[in-house]
Amino acid sequence: MLDLHRLRLLRELKHRGTLAAVAEALSYSPSSISQQLSVLEKEVGVPLLEPVGRRVRLTAQAEILVAHTEAVLARLERAEADLAASLEGITGVLRVAAFQTAALALVPDALTLLRDAHPRLRIEITQREPESALPALLARDFDLVITEEYPGEPGPRPAGVEYAELGDDEIGLAVPSGAAGTGLRGLARVPWVMEPVGTASRQWATRLCREAGFEPDVRFESTDLLLHLRLVERGHAAALLPGLVWAGRPPTVRVVRLPAEQRTRRLSTASRQGGGEHPAVRAFRAALADGFAQQNRSVGGSLHRD
Repeated sequence: MLDLHRLRLLRELKHRGTLAAVAEALSYSPSSISQQLSVLEKEVGVPLLEPVGRRVRLTAQAEILVAHTEAVLARLERAEADLAASLEGITGVLRVAAFQTAALALVPDALTLLRDAHPRLRIEITQREPESALPALLARDFDLVITEEYPGEPGPRPAGVEYAELGDDEIGLAVPSGAAGTGLRGLARVPWVMEPVGTASRQWATRLCREAGFEPDVRFESTDLLLHLRLVERGHAAALLPGLVWAGRPPTVRVVRLPAEQRTRRLSTASRQGGGEHPAVRAFRAALADGFAQQNRSVGGSLHRD
């Protein structure tokens, strides 16, 4: 019988990449991790790791073991969900990763709802972009991740992850004060603020400007959308801002509606396979959905149609 603990160490190595990262995450020493994996190699009778420079990678046989380990862990996730559902009230710890605007606009209201409805549930929130949060979800650092996808820029959907759609968040063209133009073409000569190169938001925004016939003059880069907003408010840049940045309040700058096929990002929540039915995950998703519906009602009527 293969030892599940050692199989989980092998799985952790696949998701985290190095023995040092596994050791840090699990509070073991790298030598202890290495010894446990050596024992696992003896149990299965084939090499599981091969050196690549100063690192190691999994062999084909190790990948087979990890695939089966994922299936076992998914069943255990379902077992935990069924056990939790059999109890009165929701308890335990739920670890959530949320990108900035979701953390600002949706999470506080969800926490209020759940504090009142389920006072024995402890919720831990970390601000994290989906690109790094999804691998951390698979590595069991989080139980739930709030994700985003921009029009025409579908993000990767790793195996072993379940998604539940939250809804569409409208993105508007935020026009700086004093700008002569308002639509995309009219802002071709205006400085822009965008997220860094390589992000899904930046790829989408750049493509949008190019389709309008110009290369955006990106003078400011930041993942902080509140900084984007401040630069627009002070007249320094144009920006493409999602509705959640207003957190339910009226926009503080002129925001022009984009064409229908280009103006929404899709928000979802992601959990590990088998974990989506856990009562805590379901309760948090329901609270998010309630808050998101209220946000859309607040902001939707405040955008201009130029």
